[in-house]
Amino acid sequence: MSTPSPTPDLHRRRLPNLFEVLSRRTLAPVDLFSFYIYMRDQQRSVDYLDFWLDVSQHMSLCRHYVRELRRSVLIDTPELDKSGSKRTSQLLDDSQLQDVSGPSTEKPLQDHQVTAYLRRADDPSNHSHTNSQSSAQSRGSSAHRGQRRQSMGRTSASTSPRHAGDSSSSPGNLSSSPNHTVARADIRASAEKILYSYLLSGAEREIIIPQGIYLAIQHAIEQDQRDDPEVFDAAKDYVFQAMERDAFPGFLRSKALGNIVPPSMMLRLIVGLLALFGALWTGFALIFLNYSRVTRCWLILPFTVGVYLLASHQYMLDPLAALAGFSEYTFMSWSRVREPFVKKLLRKRSIMVLGVVIIVDLILCLLFILVPGKRL
Repeated sequence: MSTPSPTPDLHRRRLPNLFEVLSRRTLAPVDLFSFYIYMRDQQRSVDYLDFWLDVSQHMSLCRHYVRELRRSVLIDTPELDKSGSKRTSQLLDDSQLQDVSGPSTEKPLQDHQVTAYLRRADDPSNHSHTNSQSSAQSRGSSAHRGQRRQSMGRTSASTSPRHAGDSSSSPGNLSSSPNHTVARADIRASAEKILYSYLLSGAEREIIIPQGIYLAIQHAIEQDQRDDPEVFDAAKDYVFQAMERDAFPGFLRSKALGNIVPPSMMLRLIVGLLALFGALWTGFALIFLNYSRVTRCWLILPFTVGVYLLASHQYMLDPLAALAGFSEYTFMSWSRVREPFVKKLLRKRSIMVLGVVIIVDLILCLLFILVPGKRL
């Protein structure tokens, strides 16, 4: 029911923006799936993202409805389409609607075009005007066909009727469309679901937006009986700006500059502190028990483990996993890094972090190995 996902930009030489992530133009670990998990597990505000996605799905539903309506009109009234009738042009061309169900070379429907068409379809005066024009042209075309049949010596009873009845091609009726899957009631139900699920006070998944915005949406849906996508524009823009300001920078720091999640960071901090404390305690014990320097070389292991894990916590990055091309999206669950720019960025940071680990580890090991021992 939704349009195909755009092709990701594999030649991007920068970090993606929020619109590219929401439009599915990015790859892991900065894709929409990773952003959804980040909003759910770390930001604790996944309802905002769900609202934005549901409004986008509502827009796709409206586009699909208008495409099917256009196909229904063209199927039911082929002779009117060929003759360039005023009704067809008024119904479709004035809104500059393009059917995107065919080849990819056709222009997609714009949001304002879908909204204008749906609102005009709800206008009773427009329905009566288009129906009267349709009836007049139908009578004219029927008379013309009758004259042709009479001149050819055929009777009206011996001919099979063509697609008759202009009501089947009216904006509110799609029953004659063979591929019809979306009804106007579906659009109405989608709009009401968004209102009652996210916007009303006390809703199950209520999001915090300015009172004036949700009151305007509530009035438009319940009082004005509107269900076009333009109803949610103000709320959608507000939610987009809130995510872009509050959540998206942290998402990029977590996924484009690091590759581990907070639970894993906490585990590394605990284990790293224990390893470092054990290495220091063992090192002092070996020195004051006057063990040889060869024996004290075993301190390299706990010092390396402790420094590596503490550096991973500090930089939110596991260097070895990043060099191998993996990123953690949930605790102990890894996926491959597929975004080219992010992969290059993580490799550079991994080399830097490994350099820090080697330098600190080398200093500690030399200090505890080379210092002279003295038995107390």
